[in-house]
Amino acid sequence: MKCKINYLGFLSLLALIAILGWTTENTGLYGFLGFAYYLRYFWVIPDEFFQLNVQKAATFAFMSEMISLVPFMFVCSCIYGATKAVPVAFGLSFTVTIFAFTIALIVLEAKERKGAEND
Repeated sequence: MKCKINYLGFLSLLALIAILGWTTENTGLYGFLGFAYYLRYFWVIPDEFFQLNVQKAATFAFMSEMISLVPFMFVCSCIYGATKAVPVAFGLSFTVTIFAFTIALIVLEAKERKGAEND
Protein backbone atom coordinates (compact mmCIF):
# COMPACT_ATOMS: atom_id res chain seq x y z
CA MET A 1 0.00 0.00 0.00
CA LYS A 2 1.32 3.41 -0.98
CA CYS A 3 1.61 5.88 1.89
CA LYS A 4 0.22 9.32 1.07
CA ILE A 5 2.09 12.26 2.52
CA ASN A 6 0.18 15.40 3.37
CA TYR A 7 2.50 18.09 2.06
CA LEU A 8 0.69 20.80 4.03
CA GLY A 9 2.49 19.51 7.11
CA PHE A 10 5.80 20.69 5.67
CA LEU A 11 4.72 24.27 6.35
CA SER A 12 5.50 23.49 9.98
CA LEU A 13 9.20 23.47 9.08
CA LEU A 14 9.00 27.26 8.86
CA ALA A 15 8.67 27.26 12.65
CA LEU A 16 12.38 26.40 12.76
CA ILE A 17 13.10 30.00 11.74
CA ALA A 18 12.10 30.96 15.29
CA ILE A 19 15.27 29.21 16.48
CA LEU A 20 17.23 31.76 14.45
CA GLY A 21 15.38 34.46 16.36
CA TRP A 22 16.54 32.95 19.60
CA THR A 23 20.17 32.57 18.51
CA THR A 24 20.42 36.00 16.87
CA GLU A 25 18.22 37.73 19.49
CA ASN A 26 15.92 38.98 16.73
CA THR A 27 12.53 38.84 18.42
CA GLY A 28 10.74 39.53 15.14
CA LEU A 29 11.39 35.96 14.04
CA TYR A 30 9.38 34.49 16.92
CA GLY A 31 6.24 34.96 14.85
CA PHE A 32 7.28 31.95 12.77
CA LEU A 33 6.34 29.73 15.73
CA GLY A 34 2.77 30.05 14.48
CA PHE A 35 3.66 27.67 11.65
CA ALA A 36 3.99 24.88 14.21
CA TYR A 37 0.18 24.61 13.93
CA TYR A 38 0.64 22.84 10.60
CA LEU A 39 2.32 19.84 12.30
CA ARG A 40 -1.14 18.35 12.74
CA TYR A 41 -1.54 17.91 8.99
CA PHE A 42 1.05 15.13 8.88
CA TRP A 43 -1.66 12.95 10.46
CA VAL A 44 -4.50 14.07 8.15
CA ILE A 45 -5.14 11.85 5.15
CA PRO A 46 -5.21 14.09 2.05
CA ASP A 47 -8.39 12.94 0.34
CA GLU A 48 -10.16 14.80 -2.46
CA PHE A 49 -12.39 16.85 -0.15
CA PHE A 50 -9.38 17.95 1.92
CA GLN A 51 -7.58 19.02 -1.25
CA LEU A 52 -10.66 20.96 -2.32
CA ASN A 53 -10.75 22.73 1.05
CA VAL A 54 -7.05 23.61 0.75
CA GLN A 55 -7.69 24.95 -2.76
CA LYS A 56 -10.60 27.09 -1.54
CA ALA A 57 -8.55 28.43 1.38
CA ALA A 58 -5.57 29.16 -0.89
CA THR A 59 -7.77 31.00 -3.38
CA PHE A 60 -9.24 33.12 -0.60
CA ALA A 61 -5.77 33.85 0.79
CA PHE A 62 -4.41 34.81 -2.64
CA MET A 63 -7.27 37.20 -3.27
CA SER A 64 -6.90 38.73 0.19
CA GLU A 65 -3.23 39.37 -0.53
CA MET A 66 -3.95 41.01 -3.86
CA ILE A 67 -6.63 43.21 -2.31
CA SER A 68 -4.62 44.15 0.79
CA LEU A 69 -1.32 44.94 -0.95
CA VAL A 70 -2.46 48.22 -2.52
CA PRO A 71 -3.87 49.77 0.68
CA PHE A 72 -0.80 48.62 2.61
CA MET A 73 1.47 50.25 0.02
CA PHE A 74 -0.45 53.50 0.27
CA VAL A 75 -0.53 53.57 4.08
CA CYS A 76 3.09 52.47 4.46
CA SER A 77 4.28 55.10 1.97
CA CYS A 78 2.51 57.76 4.04
CA ILE A 79 3.94 56.46 7.31
CA TYR A 80 7.44 55.23 6.42
CA GLY A 81 8.29 57.05 3.19
CA ALA A 82 8.94 55.57 -0.23
CA THR A 83 12.09 53.58 0.54
CA LYS A 84 10.78 51.53 3.45
CA ALA A 85 7.16 51.26 2.26
CA VAL A 86 7.66 48.38 -0.18
CA PRO A 87 9.21 45.79 2.17
CA VAL A 88 6.84 46.66 5.02
CA ALA A 89 3.77 46.50 2.76
CA PHE A 90 4.82 43.15 1.30
CA GLY A 91 5.51 41.79 4.79
CA LEU A 92 2.11 42.91 6.03
CA SER A 93 0.32 41.46 3.01
CA PHE A 94 2.19 38.16 3.51
CA THR A 95 1.03 38.12 7.12
CA VAL A 96 -2.55 38.78 6.06
CA THR A 97 -2.28 35.94 3.54
CA ILE A 98 -1.05 33.42 6.10
CA PHE A 99 -3.77 34.39 8.57
CA ALA A 100 -6.45 34.29 5.86
CA PHE A 101 -5.33 30.85 4.67
CA THR A 102 -5.22 29.42 8.18
CA ILE A 103 -8.56 30.86 9.27
CA ALA A 104 -10.28 29.83 6.03
CA LEU A 105 -8.93 26.29 6.35
CA ILE A 106 -10.06 26.06 9.96
CA VAL A 107 -13.56 27.27 9.03
CA LEU A 108 -13.82 24.85 6.09
CA GLU A 109 -12.65 21.95 8.27
CA ALA A 110 -15.18 22.89 10.95
CA LYS A 111 -17.97 22.90 8.35
CA GLU A 112 -16.79 19.51 7.09
CA ARG A 113 -16.69 18.12 10.62
CA LYS A 114 -20.16 19.50 11.35
CA GLY A 115 -21.49 17.95 8.14
CA ALA A 116 -19.92 14.60 9.01
CA GLU A 117 -21.60 14.63 12.44
CA ASN A 118 -25.02 15.09 10.81
CA ASP A 119 -24.62 11.92 8.72
